[in-house]
Amino acid sequence: MEVKEKAAGWGGRFLNQPSLLGQVVRYLFTGGFSFLLDFGLFALCLYALEWHYLLANLIGLIAGLVLNYFLSIVWVFVACKRTLEKNKGLEFALFVLVGVVGVGINQLLMYVMVDGLGVNEMVSKMIAAVLVLMWNFGARKFMLFREKKTT
Repeated sequence: MEVKEKAAGWGGRFLNQPSLLGQVVRYLFTGGFSFLLDFGLFALCLYALEWHYLLANLIGLIAGLVLNYFLSIVWVFVACKRTLEKNKGLEFALFVLVGVVGVGINQLLMYVMVDGLGVNEMVSKMIAAVLVLMWNFGARKFMLFREKKTT
């Protein structure tokens, strides 16, 4: 069986589609990769370096944000016309703004769950990550990658 035929399976079909569903699936993978970097740095800073959990969380989130931007531009929204493609500085600033709002939401959720509700830091991190992932995709899609490319 050729590689193309194997890639045409369930995952390949959705990963290669320019549709909204394809973008969502790719964003989930991108979010997963970004989260692994974020979560790994969070755990390293929290347990190995013994930093406060909010500082450790911030470091992980920043690293995840940078990876997410790169993957969103080159893979997730590749079928979309970039709203601000000619002004990459503004595009990145808006991407970061969405991320900063996401960081704020994440930090607030972490604080409420850990300090307010007594939920374990790692469990809180996972819950907050899922909620913020939904915010980030929706806001970035709406603000930066709304239109399809014309051929």
